[in-house]
Amino acid sequence: MKVVILAGGFGTRISEESDFKPKPMIEIGGKPILWHIMKTYSRYGFNDFIVCCGYKAYVIKDYFHHYYMHQADMTIDLGCNSTEYHNSAAEPWRVTLVDTGLNTMTGGRIRRVQKYIGDEPFMLTYGDGVGRVDIPRLLDFHQGSGRYVTLTAVQPSGRFGAIEMADGDRITSFSEKPKGDGAWINAGYFVCQPQIFDYLRDGDSTVLERDPLEALARDGQLGAFRHEAFWKPMDTLRDKNELEKLWASGDAPWKVWAE
Repeated sequence: MKVVILAGGFGTRISEESDFKPKPMIEIGGKPILWHIMKTYSRYGFNDFIVCCGYKAYVIKDYFHHYYMHQADMTIDLGCNSTEYHNSAAEPWRVTLVDTGLNTMTGGRIRRVQKYIGDEPFMLTYGDGVGRVDIPRLLDFHQGSGRYVTLTAVQPSGRFGAIEMADGDRITSFSEKPKGDGAWINAGYFVCQPQIFDYLRDGDSTVLERDPLEALARDGQLGAFRHEAFWKPMDTLRDKNELEKLWASGDAPWKVWAE
C-alpha cells in the first residue's frame, strides 16, 4: 500500500526556518521531520511513498536524489570519471516526488497524484506531524469499518497549565498542560479507499478538510481511529524546539524503529 505525504505548504507559522526550506524539511535531530514520518511507516513495512511537493519543491527533490550517496561510503575514480558506492545505509524506500503546484490546496494535491496511486487503497498524512501511531492497528480498524476514509483522531494537550479556583482566589486544582477542552481533532494518518477521489471535485482549490471530509461524514463514510498515545504537530518554532528536546533526550516517543 502506498503512503501519500502532503509536503507542499508554505509553513508560514514557522517562517523562521521555512523561509529557507519547506516545512517538512525542517530538521529534528539532524534529519527532516519528513524522514521521521517515513521511518514510522517503514517500521511497519510500508516503503512506497508519494510526496506531494509545492513550496521549494527542489529542496525535497534534491534531498532524495542524493540520499543514497549521502548514506554510503564511496570510491571516486577521477581518471575514469566513475563512482563506486560501498555499504550504503539507505532505507529500502521507493519515493515518487510530485510537484503539485505552489498554491494548490490539500485536496487538490491528492487529486494531482491520483495517477501515481492507481485504483487502490492508500495511506495519507501531513508532512509536519509525528506520532506513535500503531499503523497496523489503524489499517485493521479501517478495513473492518468498511468506510471510504479513516482519520486518526487525537486529543491535544493545552498550551498552558489549567487551574480550578474557588472562593475567589483559592486554587483547588492545577494541571500542567491537560488534554485541552476534551475535543478530538484530525491528526492525519488517514487510510483512504479510491472512492475518496469522487469527493475531490474542485481541482486545485479543493481543501480536503472542508467540503470533502464534511461530505464523507454526512454520507457515513468517515471514521475515526482514536489515538491516545503521543502525537505532536510542528506548527511553530516552539513546537520544533520541543521535538528537538525529546529527540536529544534519547527517548523520543515517536521513534518506533531500531537503528
